[in-house]
Amino acid sequence: MQPVPTIDSYYMQEFNKQKIFWHSRRGMLELDLLLVPFTQEVFETLTYQDQLLYSDLLEQEDQDLFSWLMGRQAPADERFGSIIAKILAYKRQTS
Repeated sequence: MQPVPTIDSYYMQEFNKQKIFWHSRRGMLELDLLLVPFTQEVFETLTYQDQLLYSDLLEQEDQDLFSWLMGRQAPADERFGSIIAKILAYKRQTS
């Protein structure tokens, strides 16, 4: 039997979505144009594991994110490759 969501868990979920959204706003236009729409449109549809991975990705430095998303460098942490591919696929799909 599934536990019934409480008001506290609802607000915690909403808070986490807000936190992810704000961490996606980087202040660098190129990153904002990729990350903010992805967060708004795709984040909630990701698996829990991919959501955690995206959250970990957001902890990285802006210059690294920029290099990875522009295809100039591959991330040293190979697990980021899959979420970067999803971000770029979403961008291509919406362009």
